[in-house]
Amino acid sequence: MHQLLRLLPLLASIAAAAAQGGQTCNATKLCPATAPCCSEYGFCGTGDFCLGGCNPLSSFSLDSCMPEPVCQSANHTFADFSRILSNATYFGGNATEYDWVVNQGNIINTNSSGGELEMLLTQANMGTRLSSTRYVHYGQITTRLKTGRWGGVVTAFITMSDIKDEIDWEFPGTQTTQGQTNFFWQGVIPQTTAGTTIDNLTDTFANYHDYTFDWQPDTLTWLIDGSPVRTLTRASVTDNTTGISRYPSTPSRIELSIWPAGINSSALGTIEWAGGLIDWNNTDYIQNGHFSALVKSVSVQCNDPAAPGAGVTSYVYGKNTTAFTPSIAFSNATTINGAPMGLAGAALQAGWAAALAAALALLGSALA
Repeated sequence: MHQLLRLLPLLASIAAAAAQGGQTCNATKLCPATAPCCSEYGFCGTGDFCLGGCNPLSSFSLDSCMPEPVCQSANHTFADFSRILSNATYFGGNATEYDWVVNQGNIINTNSSGGELEMLLTQANMGTRLSSTRYVHYGQITTRLKTGRWGGVVTAFITMSDIKDEIDWEFPGTQTTQGQTNFFWQGVIPQTTAGTTIDNLTDTFANYHDYTFDWQPDTLTWLIDGSPVRTLTRASVTDNTTGISRYPSTPSRIELSIWPAGINSSALGTIEWAGGLIDWNNTDYIQNGHFSALVKSVSVQCNDPAAPGAGVTSYVYGKNTTAFTPSIAFSNATTINGAPMGLAGAALQAGWAAALAAALALLGSALA
């Protein structure tokens, strides 16, 4: 559901892709050597296309994407934003410099001396999304969060791998006494939803709760305030005949977001799920000109299948070891690509008018 938040960065990606030939990519249509990296938006390119979200299975080769910064256990608080890069297009892959990047939207502190991280949603920015610069390959991830509460507004805390393994906590804004869990394997949307709803929470807008993924190689448990509310086993989503396991199993970034599901361009089912269309003019809903969600902290306890040795900096993908499941290995290769601002960043800096024109031209040719 949260994918709508990616629309504005996608526009810049389309414009940048147009400059590089505009080729799309997927698992059966790999990128060419001249534009080897398949970005998270499904376009081939170079530079920052090869960083976070670059899909190695859809790129020219498994090593076209930059290696992924290895997990590091930490407790992230937000007294200041010195470890957050406010524009992800300037990120060059150095996870020792920044812990988080803002992919889209705006963040503020709740007070001048530091406090919560406030993610903003306005009609102009169409939502905010942050991603961790480091990846997690199993472990326990907890965020202390206050959600948004308005119709059409959704708050999300998820993990997302570069090949679209995904684990979700989501909070539709009219349902402030519940949280919703879900998971996906390599972007596959099953015919029967894997989502569940956890009821009887104290108001998620008014009260902080700790939301946790305890993601281990064979079990995945969702927790609220330290209490388990759902458990998934790898065995339960493994086909014993083919050996295919639809269990999230690849290194993932942590993402936090607030996004507008209740807009006219959304599917009717999405609007209904989110609690209706957003009323941008209702001053009883909008506070200080925006909707928001608050993040107090994010803690990460890494639990890689094997402990990383000295000098390990990153994860790299290898060939399939079993059906449809790539291998993951440690590496001492650099995660820095030497291009802090890629073509998508240049498109943003050049202005949305130029990006929009290029996007419309590319979309028009694709539809012709």
